[in-house]
Amino acid sequence: MTEQTRDVLAGRLGYLLKHAQQRLVQAAAPAMAPFGIDGRELAVLTVLAAGVPLSQQEAADRLRVDRTTMVTLVDALESKGLVERRRSAADRRKNIIDLTEAGQNGLRGAGAARDAVEREFLAPLGEALAGEFVRALQILASS
Repeated sequence: MTEQTRDVLAGRLGYLLKHAQQRLVQAAAPAMAPFGIDGRELAVLTVLAAGVPLSQQEAADRLRVDRTTMVTLVDALESKGLVERRRSAADRRKNIIDLTEAGQNGLRGAGAARDAVEREFLAPLGEALAGEFVRALQILASS
């Protein structure tokens, strides 16, 4: 990519968000690797640990992923021993996904590693601007 092309793209929100997200993923992956968890799996574990038993579909809805993607993610987590499926007592058509003890430990470790990477990633902004940036993204993501 030429410098002129980079300059033209430097003002494009989509380009900036994409490349910032790629840098964050690249920084977080090695930090979470010792826990055997990637960023998408960490998101699933985080949602499942929120305290309310969730079905696969409810977790997929909260993460805004399609059903097929959610099945693939839960299958991977289950094969790693991090979650287990059980039939809902209230609705036998639903699978409730529970974190195992290994899943809880993995969530704690990978979550702390990811948090440290995020703090380091946002550090050039300073604490106040980093907080504003995250709040702005929360607004945009929820609208």
